[in-house]
Amino acid sequence: MKKRPSNAKGILLFAFLIFAVVVGALVFRKYETATRKVEPPPQAAPAGTVVVTLFFASADGDRLVREGREVDIEQSVEDSIESVVDELIRGPLGSLGPTLPPNARVLGVHFKGDLAELDFGPELLEGIPAGSSAEMVAAYSIVDTVTTNFPQVKRVQFLVDGAVPQTLKGHLDLRAPLVPDFELEMKPLQK
Repeated sequence: MKKRPSNAKGILLFAFLIFAVVVGALVFRKYETATRKVEPPPQAAPAGTVVVTLFFASADGDRLVREGREVDIEQSVEDSIESVVDELIRGPLGSLGPTLPPNARVLGVHFKGDLAELDFGPELLEGIPAGSSAEMVAAYSIVDTVTTNFPQVKRVQFLVDGAVPQTLKGHLDLRAPLVPDFELEMKPLQK
């Protein structure tokens, strides 16, 4: 009888090579998975929280300065605008000056096309200091804040107890909606 050792050895050697390649691939895959650096997911703000831009009074009270703040935004545009204006009423966090009386109340917001109607309680009129600068800073802190954070709003109509006031303190005509005006904004110093 003749033996075929080379044929059996060849099959055995081929099977061993296939086994070695499979085991090697599995070990390499396990090593690659174990040494891969996993980047942590970026820390996102809680759902419904965004950073908004609020306009407060400069140290001299005659100009507007931007302040960023995290605010919970609501589902409707009207509720979101009200939340942002409520933050403006709360006042600045830093060294800037408030532009609105702390007891001012937003009674409602109505969004129509590119117009936002903001209805305030009478505390707004009663709490703003006398003088054209204080009136301009108060009005445009609201208008610039709303239009900056809500690009769909191009004009703001002031209401007090549901009626259009002539002015806040006798200087700025509020019978027609106001458009944003960034001329009052204090520009950062250029280096």
